[in-house]
Amino acid sequence: MNTISLLKKPFGGKTGATIVLSTFLLTACAMAPETPPAALEVREKLTELQRNPEMARNARIELRDAEAAVELAEQPLDNDETALSDHRVYMADRMVEIARATGTTRQMEVERERMGEQRDAARLAARTREADAARADADSARSSEVAAAAMSAKEAEEMQRQIDELEAEATERGLVLTLGDVLFATGSAELQGGSNRNLEKLVDFLNKYPEKGVLIEGHTDNIGSAQFNQNLSLQRAESVRRYLIDHGVQSRRLNVSGLGLERPVASNESATGRQQNRRVEVIIEN
Repeated sequence: MNTISLLKKPFGGKTGATIVLSTFLLTACAMAPETPPAALEVREKLTELQRNPEMARNARIELRDAEAAVELAEQPLDNDETALSDHRVYMADRMVEIARATGTTRQMEVERERMGEQRDAARLAARTREADAARADADSARSSEVAAAAMSAKEAEEMQRQIDELEAEATERGLVLTLGDVLFATGSAELQGGSNRNLEKLVDFLNKYPEKGVLIEGHTDNIGSAQFNQNLSLQRAESVRRYLIDHGVQSRRLNVSGLGLERPVASNESATGRQQNRRVEVIIEN
C-alpha cells in the first residue's frame, strides 16, 4: 500500500492523517542531500589560512579563489553524484594548498628582501664606522704631527740655546768646541785644579743628548820636538776624556786623537798664535 492510498484510507479521522503526513516528511528529510564531510575539513584548512595576517596579505587573490572552490564543494549533491562531489572537494583542497604555498613563498621573499636591506644597512654602517675611524686616525695623526713639530721646534730651540752657551761652531764635522790651553799648565797634560765652566757646559750638553758621539782632539804649537808634541796632545785629549767620564758621560761615546803640531789654526811665529794652537777640540757629531 503506497502513501497516497494510506492518505485516502480512513485512519481514525484527522489524527491518522497527521501521523501519515509526519512520517512522509521525516522520510523526505532523511533522504535530503548533505554537505560532504571532506568539504568541512577543507573549510577548516581555509579558515586557518584566512586568519593568518601574513597569508591574507601575501595570497589575497589565491585565498579568494580557494573560498569560491570551497563554497562549491560544500554544496550538497544527490547520492548518485558522489564522483562530482569528490572532484569538487579535491579541487577545493588543491586551491587551498596553492594559496598556502603562494603565501609562504611571498613571505619568504619579503623576509629575504628584509634581510638584504638589513645586510646592506649593516655594510653601510660598517663602512661609515671605518670612514669615521679613518678620519679620527687622520685627525689624531695630524694632531700628533703638529705636536711633534711643536716639540721638535722647542727641542731645536733648546739645543741651539745650549750650543750658543757652549760657544761651539757648527761645521761639516759637527759641533766644534775649542778648549784653550788655560786648562793645562805649560808642558803638562793634567787639568788645572778648580772648575772650568766650558767643561761643565759640555757635560750638561752631552748628558742631555746621550745619542751623540764625541771625538776629542789634542793640538799643540811647534815648541819642542814633533814626538813630544804628539804625545802631549794625546795626553791632553785623554785628560778631557777622563773628566767627561768622571762626570757621567759614557766612555763608549768618547774617542780621542793626538794631532800634535800638524793642524795649527794660527801662526806659530807669535806668542798669540802659539797660544791659539795649544788647544783641545771637542767635535760633537751631527
